[in-house]
Amino acid sequence: MLENPRSPRVRAVAKLTKRSARQETGLFLLEGPQAAREALAYRPDTLLEVYATPTALERHQDVRDAARAAGIDIEFTTEAVLDAMADTVTPQGIVAVARQSPTALRDVFAASPRLIAICEEVRDPGNLGTIIRAADAAGADAVVLTGRTVDPYNPKVVRATTGSLFHVPVAVGADLADVALRARDAGMRVVAADVGGDDFLERRAVLAGPTAWLFGNEARGLDDAALAHADLSLRLPIYGRAESLNLATAASVCLYETAFAQRAAG
Repeated sequence: MLENPRSPRVRAVAKLTKRSARQETGLFLLEGPQAAREALAYRPDTLLEVYATPTALERHQDVRDAARAAGIDIEFTTEAVLDAMADTVTPQGIVAVARQSPTALRDVFAASPRLIAICEEVRDPGNLGTIIRAADAAGADAVVLTGRTVDPYNPKVVRATTGSLFHVPVAVGADLADVALRARDAGMRVVAADVGGDDFLERRAVLAGPTAWLFGNEARGLDDAALAHADLSLRLPIYGRAESLNLATAASVCLYETAFAQRAAG
């Protein structure tokens, strides 16, 4: 059992909360039973280390069984060691170290996608994680992150995806102009979510075709240079008194509306 919160091994895991350590090692941190459960179910090949307190493993025996089936050993730790490793204030007794496995941009479009989300300068980790989760739930084929978007392996992003990071392909560090060109070459329409766009309800019929949604920064939205890469801009109507919709909420609506339209079209 790991008992010393200051040991080099524990510190190495804890450093993965920092982007510099993730970039240097190509690894990232998973926290909690749900993240471990999804990684073991869908990408056990990426898992390098799994740590748990005896109490947590007793409570989440399915995680123990899945690790055993995948041939991955779980190392016991004290509560103090788990606290030192984790990014959260109240970790749930299980953390893991995994290898980053982004999808190559060429592979995203080689798969003839019908629905993808492009994130241009999305900076809030919770928003990005929720968009990845919504894309997964809506059946999107991929999420593409430009170089100005927050690191998807940030612990807060990983937690917000609730495991969807292991379900949907995520491409990172992309150039928006290149993404838009590849999307069109793949037969997709690039649609920007923008408050200055056309009325969503009047143009929603276009969503039945292969669609690449473009989402911008939480505060500034999409600048003119980014909007120039879109074939069409749409705005969601506000029926109440809200000043605007949260980015992740708006993205969820856009992705689901597209999923509905595509399935209705057959």
